[in-house]
Amino acid sequence: LQAMSGNEQDWLALRPQEPSPSQCCGSGCKPCIYDVYEKELAQWERAKAMQDKSLLMGKKEQSNNSELNPDTFTAFSVSSVEQLTEDTYQYKFELPGNSSLRLGLGQHIVLRGVVNGLEVQRAYTPISPGNAEGYFNVLIKCYEAGLMSQYIKTWKRGDVVFWRGPFGGFPYRPNKHGELLMLASGTGLAPMIPILQSITDDEEDETFVTLVGCFPTFDKIYLKPLLQDLARFWNIRIFYVLSQETSLEQLPWSYQENTYTGRLNEDLMKTIINSCRRKPFVLICGSSAFNEDMSRYLKAAGIEENSCFVF
Repeated sequence: LQAMSGNEQDWLALRPQEPSPSQCCGSGCKPCIYDVYEKELAQWERAKAMQDKSLLMGKKEQSNNSELNPDTFTAFSVSSVEQLTEDTYQYKFELPGNSSLRLGLGQHIVLRGVVNGLEVQRAYTPISPGNAEGYFNVLIKCYEAGLMSQYIKTWKRGDVVFWRGPFGGFPYRPNKHGELLMLASGTGLAPMIPILQSITDDEEDETFVTLVGCFPTFDKIYLKPLLQDLARFWNIRIFYVLSQETSLEQLPWSYQENTYTGRLNEDLMKTIINSCRRKPFVLICGSSAFNEDMSRYLKAAGIEENSCFVF
């Protein structure tokens, strides 16, 4: 067996590393981390065939110019950490000057974390308005056993973390739909908020919105003050479905008339759809089990698949 030449070893050291499954956030990003790898591998093979290392110079894994980019990770610093419920936090990140992320509605960005030497990537949706200047906010639920959660829980003000994106989103246009029915479970609220805010900020937009937020208990509802403000608009209604509350008597009276106890099931779905002022276009965001259940109930209520969008 011929020993590998020094030149071969040099090239092997430069070969891009194939991502591990934990590095894919599973949200269907374009480009996915695997797409980025394929592109870099092709670039490496081309450079190696021509024995020209300068062809690899364009490869940059992360950048510090604070411009969000789908291909490379950009550093952003944490400017505040606010605990919203026992396991959910709102993190605020700084943007240089008065720049803005310029996100489309409901778009997500991908976070990179390293936990016990393992690189993990997860997708999160900023809840700040897309044109917010100088900052962006992300709502994150931390799970006891979650790898990424262990990393996120260590964050404090001034820490630098890496994001890439944006990806996905819902191509919303003002007045395109008569009514939007938003079905959100837990942090599935995140992509709904920028859409709601864009509707309430635009006086010309007369779209009706019915938001149904599903949470275990009343104290696990996130962002209550913001939701209360939004619900004051003439075209916005907000319902809560609390799976672990048994009675409404303990709730503040302002919540009692628009809150249901138990789970969001087929009957409740029909009731809500019947109360919509126009035939709704439905936005769904939650766990995959939640998304499947909702799609099934909607079908039973006569809402076709082309009238739904799942984040």
